[in-house]
Amino acid sequence: MTTDIQDLMFQLQKKNDSKIVMYIADGLGGLPQEPGGKTELETAATPNLDKLAQRGTLGLSTPVLPGITPGSGPGHLGLFGYDPLTFNIGRGVLEALGIDFDLGPNDVAIRGNFCTIDNDGKITDRRAGRIASDIGAKLCEKLDQIEIPGVEVFVKPVKEYRLVIVFRGEGLGGHVNDTDPQRTGIPPLKAEGKDAASEKTAEICNLFIEKAREVLKEDAPANLLTLRGIAKKPDIPTYEEVYGLKSGAIAVYPMYRGLARLVGMDVLDAGQTIDDQMKCLKENWDKFDFFFIHFKYTDSTGEDGNFDAKVKRTEEFDAGLAKIEALNPTVIIVSGDHSTPSKMKAHSWHPVPLLLAADRCRFDGSTGFSESECRKGGLGQIQAKYIMSLAMASADRLEKYGA
Repeated sequence: MTTDIQDLMFQLQKKNDSKIVMYIADGLGGLPQEPGGKTELETAATPNLDKLAQRGTLGLSTPVLPGITPGSGPGHLGLFGYDPLTFNIGRGVLEALGIDFDLGPNDVAIRGNFCTIDNDGKITDRRAGRIASDIGAKLCEKLDQIEIPGVEVFVKPVKEYRLVIVFRGEGLGGHVNDTDPQRTGIPPLKAEGKDAASEKTAEICNLFIEKAREVLKEDAPANLLTLRGIAKKPDIPTYEEVYGLKSGAIAVYPMYRGLARLVGMDVLDAGQTIDDQMKCLKENWDKFDFFFIHFKYTDSTGEDGNFDAKVKRTEEFDAGLAKIEALNPTVIIVSGDHSTPSKMKAHSWHPVPLLLAADRCRFDGSTGFSESECRKGGLGQIQAKYIMSLAMASADRLEKYGA
């Protein structure tokens, strides 16, 4: 299934030697701590972004629709030009693909979070104190021994407190609610299916959690887990099919590697730091037409409610831009998948700053890159799913439409 914009991209795409770089600061948008104050982006020293803004065009991106708070999956699919209302991809699928798990047609994939519960079974920490990855891996080995009649169970570590669970069996559905209540002080939710096949999956989820409760009872702070993004892998057209682009993804976190793999990008070895990512970009520059570079830490610091840390991470993101520009890409897109204001400690519905720079840009007189400057920018406020068509046009990769 494709959307109208993707059908149009397929019809109009053409080849040339241009290079497009999409540089994404996860959770980029923010809010001031006090009315009339500055956001994290406005507070940060961002000389490279400000300079690029002066030769580009700014705007604001709406990930899904006005007022709708997106998860990371819909947020990125919008950036990639896929309508997130058409392609609603479960987070479990993205996490599984991100760790190179080969999902089949009988698989249901789940993103798990280790959490801490008290003696009454109420959640006191939704992320189990952000346990180290080696601890999480050992706990996954224990959970991988759980047996459930009629299905195969796979439990794999992802990073820190995150893990992947896959149930493999006939007749399983992927429409099951998350068991994470998104707040502390209450127990995890019960899994419930929205149809008969999904109810079968929900029963397996609840049984798995009960067995996990026994397995993890002595492992505080990670003495239980919650289940999120319970889903099956969908059919989705690839980037090369839609845009004619050979695409490489440079992302550290598994979920974003999974998102890239889902749309057919080659997932490259990104290392662990922004310097590693930029080294990877340079080494692979001649191999791809399009690069997706993902920076996570503007989101995680926002979710932690740490305004100053998000400012610092934004400055790190800015420093990376200089190494991208040194390679002289034809088009640079800078944005985020959603806003994560540290004031809210969560994703939000606020439009996301957007910058498009290319020789074919109609410069709009912007003096810097910030929410306030983007609000006045020449792109206006657009849905994220149209960013790629603007990038393709700016790279001279689209034929004229119609006679």
